[in-house]
Amino acid sequence: MRLSLMKKTNIYLLLVTLLFTLSCQNNDLKVITVLGEIPASEMGITLTHEHVLVDFAMIDSITPNRYNKDSVIMKVLPYFEELKPFKVATFVDCTPEFMGKDPQLLAELSRKTGINILTNTGWYAADNQRHIPHEINDMSAEDIAKIWIEEAKNGIGNTGIKPGFIKIGINDSQLTEADKKLVAAACLTHLETGLTIMSHTGRASAALAQLQILKQYGVDPSAFIWAHAMVESSKDNILAISQMGCWVAFDGIHEEMVTIIRFTDLLHFMKSTRQLNHVLLSHDAGWYQPGKPNGGEIRPYTALFNFLIPYVMSEGFTQKDIDQIIIKNPAEAFAVRVRKTVK
Repeated sequence: MRLSLMKKTNIYLLLVTLLFTLSCQNNDLKVITVLGEIPASEMGITLTHEHVLVDFAMIDSITPNRYNKDSVIMKVLPYFEELKPFKVATFVDCTPEFMGKDPQLLAELSRKTGINILTNTGWYAADNQRHIPHEINDMSAEDIAKIWIEEAKNGIGNTGIKPGFIKIGINDSQLTEADKKLVAAACLTHLETGLTIMSHTGRASAALAQLQILKQYGVDPSAFIWAHAMVESSKDNILAISQMGCWVAFDGIHEEMVTIIRFTDLLHFMKSTRQLNHVLLSHDAGWYQPGKPNGGEIRPYTALFNFLIPYVMSEGFTQKDIDQIIIKNPAEAFAVRVRKTVK
């Protein structure tokens, strides 16, 4: 039976409306920088795991008085300027609370360079819990999440600057009770705010333990970034976790050839298994360190562009492959939205 012209028109209009709605939803995805929200599509080339400043002092000794902001900016600014020829548009700063996180410093650096910078909420329990509040043993995951959600909704401290993701750090072996609380708190915060969870992890066993907690809270693995995944020796384990939908971050790029070869091997493996759409690349570089003369030695943020990308392209990678990893994947990974497990 032939459809009437009116029915055909109605179906056509319905399809157009549906496509327009889906397009708008995609365009509405945002990321949160230290200077405010931007469309995820405007992140551009992104370094997904770097540091401007890190203070390794015990939590009781951490204070902004340990450094001068102007001195930090003066020291770090040239390293940001080195990124401009490579058209880097976004820089994800992964320094957590109680380790020198300074949203106002990052905001000033963003204004001076024109580079988008993301900061975070969350706590870091690795390094024998030297950098988390002593009260954590008396706190529940809900208590911790309440603090992080407050930062996400109203800003960090009195700065008005909101976090763009959740950063936690856990021990690279069996999860402690504190680790489990942080992962649970991250899940609760994600479900309330839509912020992506990035976890300082390392080996696959610890990543899987965290993903099990995500499952308990109904958080999809696509909301989770497995930081330092290149530490895992088994590529099959990396593949299995990537296939679950988790973001796999190879974030220790150095200019040494042994590192370039190692990362190239990992990227070839991820491409051959059709998992490049789950890979994030960065240096875990920087950083100004309070307590050291003139902030110590800073490792540049450019080895990805000067060494790794040219090498992998000489090995058969295309510009499309590179754009997938350093442009499309970060925009997808850090876009703010609640990602629940599909039942």
